[in-house]
Amino acid sequence: MFFRRAQVADSKILSNLAYRSKAYWGYTEDFLQKCKDKDALTVTKDYIEKNSVYLIETDNKVVAFYSFAINEKKLDALFLDPDYIGKGLGKLIWNHLLNKAKELELREFTIDSDPHAEGFYLKMGAQNIGSTPSTVFPERSLPLMKVKVN
Repeated sequence: MFFRRAQVADSKILSNLAYRSKAYWGYTEDFLQKCKDKDALTVTKDYIEKNSVYLIETDNKVVAFYSFAINEKKLDALFLDPDYIGKGLGKLIWNHLLNKAKELELREFTIDSDPHAEGFYLKMGAQNIGSTPSTVFPERSLPLMKVKVN
């Protein structure tokens, strides 16, 4: 397994991975389609060019990725291939992204967490600091997390 910075050519692969990862949690097709329609699960070439997007590959297959929206000091995405959820890959990615956050001189960052991912983030040391409205469904609240980078 190795990490590398995402290239614009990876945009479709990353978008498909985000969709499969979100679907793992049992969301309805209607819910997932609305996420796609609002580009919440789309990783565009422009997004890759403007943000820090890193992926992990094994056996020539992308199995996870994460991204920072630097200007917002926010972990914008963290998605794993469903076949790798619960197998320790999340912790490996978390360690990589914390090191990357240090390189990017982020002292702290926030996460608009999927409710299903909140437990993982808490286990990794994030703190729940409230809630924030979903960008796709404004009436839906998401856990707002904060991570201090040491």
